[in-house]
Amino acid sequence: MSIEIIDSHMVEKFIENSEAFEKCIGERFTLLDANKDGVLSRDELQNDTNDSSYDDVALQPKEEITNLYDVLFEKFDVGKKGTLDRKEFGSLMKEVMLAKAHGFGDTPVSIILQEDSLLKKVF
Repeated sequence: MSIEIIDSHMVEKFIENSEAFEKCIGERFTLLDANKDGVLSRDELQNDTNDSSYDDVALQPKEEITNLYDVLFEKFDVGKKGTLDRKEFGSLMKEVMLAKAHGFGDTPVSIILQEDSLLKKVF
């Protein structure tokens, strides 16, 4: 864990550096693809929320979590296969990272980051 100062411009710049961003997305995808079939199932994706950086998700009722994953798969599972390929996962993570960046705004904020956080790669 580390404490970092971050703002929206830092995150946006990281995402725009497609080589670095794609490398990080590829690493996370490989880590989450437990059965190594080249796609992420709902269960594999949900395993990414089991660490302490997602405490707010863990506190939500199960029905809300199910609804969240329904929305994510409806939007990002382009082929409606019930899984996300690497490109679809990359689109999802890009949107998540941009949402976090917009939440930070232009004013630098101090945040605590887990070692495996994608935001950690910004630095």
